[in-house]
Order: sequence, then C-alpha cells, then structure tokens
Amino acid sequence: MSRLDPTGVLREEHRWILNVARALERELDRASPGAPDPDQLERCVRFIRLFADACHHGKEEDQLFPVLEKHGLPRDSGPIAVMLAEHREGRRLAAAMREALPGVREAEPAAMKSFETAGRDYVALIRGHIGKEDGVLFQMADQIISAPACARLCESYEETCNSTFEGCTKAELEELGREILARA
Repeated sequence: MSRLDPTGVLREEHRWILNVARALERELDRASPGAPDPDQLERCVRFIRLFADACHHGKEEDQLFPVLEKHGLPRDSGPIAVMLAEHREGRRLAAAMREALPGVREAEPAAMKSFETAGRDYVALIRGHIGKEDGVLFQMADQIISAPACARLCESYEETCNSTFEGCTKAELEELGREILARA
C-alpha cells in the first residue's frame, strides 16, 4: 500500500471486487442442470458482504469520504452522495441475494429468480460504481489529499485491514476471493 497514493489500496480492492462480480455473473450464466452452484453463490455473497461492503466500503465511508469533506467536497451532493447511495443499493441487493439463498438451495424457482435478479443488478451496479470511483472520485482524491493527510489516511486503512469482519481477516477474505475465482 503506497503512502503517496490516497486511493491505491482502494483501487487494488476494486480489482478483487470486479473479479468476484465476474465470477458471480458466470455462475448465474451456467445453464447445466443443477446450476448454478449454491455453495459458489453463497461464497460470492459472503465476499460481497464482508470484503466489498464491510471492509472496502467501510474504508471509503469512514475514512476517505470524511477527508474529502474536509477538503471541501460535500457529503450530501455530488460524487460522495452518489457513492453513498450506490453503497446503500449494493447492501440492499446483497441482502436480497442472502435472503434468497435458502430457497436456492432447495431449488425453488422463485428464490432462484430473486437471487438472479439481485445478483445481475449487483454486478451491473458495482461495475458502474467502480468506474465512477476510479475515473472521477479517486482522481479527485489523489489530486487534493496532500502527503501528510495521505499518510494518516493510509495508516487508518491499515488499521481497518487489521480488523475482522464477522471473524474473518482481510487476508482470509482475499483467500475466499481466490477460492471463488478458482471455482469460476
């Protein structure tokens, strides 16, 4: 993690999130009998909830966005407001997928349809969301956050990375991501 780049670690995490989103999409595209694999779907939902939301979006909401606010970007309008709204929508879609999982395991058509709708909506949302963050908000952050503020911000990211998310470390969640990708 670079101490000279206020968004470097977040951009790295974006790659993980996009790769798992692609794996989720591939699983939803499977047309063979018994597909998609409920275990793979559950792994994807767990990764989305714990890595993408709790760890990654937590860093943005609790650390990056407040620093940007101190540098004059408003929280209730503009890019930060859009990102926060999309985080809320991502949480809603992840919750819908999680709620549908028991029915998916029982091969209930309505549950599978609900999961598929929420899953495909999540993939579309996260792709657009990351494009906006990488292409607009993070470029702004890299320009306006100075070296001393950047060093403090990167230290706070490291503290978050040392936290656990429902008992999982960031390294364990990255291992979950590797498992998802290996099975995709």
